[in-house]
Amino acid sequence: MTKILVSPRVTEKSTMLGDKHRQFVFRVATDATKPDIKEAVEQMFEVKVDSVRVCNVKGKRKIFKNAPGFRQGWKKAYVRLMPGFDINFVGT
Repeated sequence: MTKILVSPRVTEKSTMLGDKHRQFVFRVATDATKPDIKEAVEQMFEVKVDSVRVCNVKGKRKIFKNAPGFRQGWKKAYVRLMPGFDINFVGT
C-alpha cells in the first residue's frame, strides 16, 4: 500500500475539499490505477471510497547551475469518501 500511496497532500485547497466534500488528495505512484488507489485507501484507512479522480502533474522547467532542465512529473489522486467516513491525518 505504501508503494501506491506516496504521501497525502496537505494544502489549503485539499483541506477545504476535505471539509466540504469529503475529498482527500494523495500523491500516488505514476503507474497506479484508479482501482489500485481505491483498494489502497480502503485498506490503509479503513474507509469506504466513493470515487477516485487522477491528475498527472507535469514537471516544471528549471535551471540547475546554468543548465536548463525539468523537475520530475508526478501523479495526484482525488479520493471522495462515502458519507459517514473521514480520514484524520493529525491523529487526534
